[in-house]
Amino acid sequence: MQHDKDQADPSASDFPWWLLATLAIGVWLGYRIVNDDIHAEVFDVLVRGVGVTAFVTVTAFALASALGLLLAAAVLSPWLIVRQCARFYIEIMRGIPMLVLLFYIAFVAAPAVVALLNTTLQPWLEAPLRTRDFPLMWRAILALTLGYSAFIAEVFRAGMLSVGRGQTEAALSLGLTPLDRFRYVTFPQAFRTILPPLGNDFIAMIKDSALVSVLGVADITQLGKIYAAGSFRFMETYNIVAYIYLLVTIVLSLLLRRLEARLRQRNGSSRAIDQSTI
Repeated sequence: MQHDKDQADPSASDFPWWLLATLAIGVWLGYRIVNDDIHAEVFDVLVRGVGVTAFVTVTAFALASALGLLLAAAVLSPWLIVRQCARFYIEIMRGIPMLVLLFYIAFVAAPAVVALLNTTLQPWLEAPLRTRDFPLMWRAILALTLGYSAFIAEVFRAGMLSVGRGQTEAALSLGLTPLDRFRYVTFPQAFRTILPPLGNDFIAMIKDSALVSVLGVADITQLGKIYAAGSFRFMETYNIVAYIYLLVTIVLSLLLRRLEARLRQRNGSSRAIDQSTI
């Protein structure tokens, strides 16, 4: 019992003064948006980019999660060549800054792929493909997908390794196929370990989605840059840009903490039940 208390989070019982301070700032900015014509105008402009930011984030995160799961399975593969190829991809992608990856995908990889398709599919194309036919928004989504899949792969790998070896051996003894072992044994147990860091990666991607503004994608940040450059209202504009991102990320962070607490409570309950049956 003493050991459990020592391992407890000391901040768990703290009063959330940080949340009160954040709420005070949020209420003040909200009041300015409602009662000040300039702030209201800036907010009306920036809110048009929320849909683009949400689409880029959700699409890229879904694709990155799918690719990350495949990479995690490849890293844990019994075949050496598969493991080495997956590890090579993960380490390369984790070592490239996201902004550099965005520029590389948009202005190097995309033209190269279009040129390759023109060469390969020339007999079947009525007109050659053009790089401009590949929208910048989808180039940005592809870059975020490739970059974040490497980090998400490590999250999935750690979650899979957290499942006891005896569980997989028991599933193997029951004659379950590798896919069934993953669906019914490994993934359900790893999910509780995977979910909190996966949620943190989602929040991080919301913030990194602002980088797509360098490609001219009309997200919140890009609309803010355009409005500030034309009106010279830099303080009001970037205050509201930060306000929108903070509003989204803090709400998601609080929901994630609540979910993590519930999962921890369930884990504690299940352990208590297991010990009572021994």
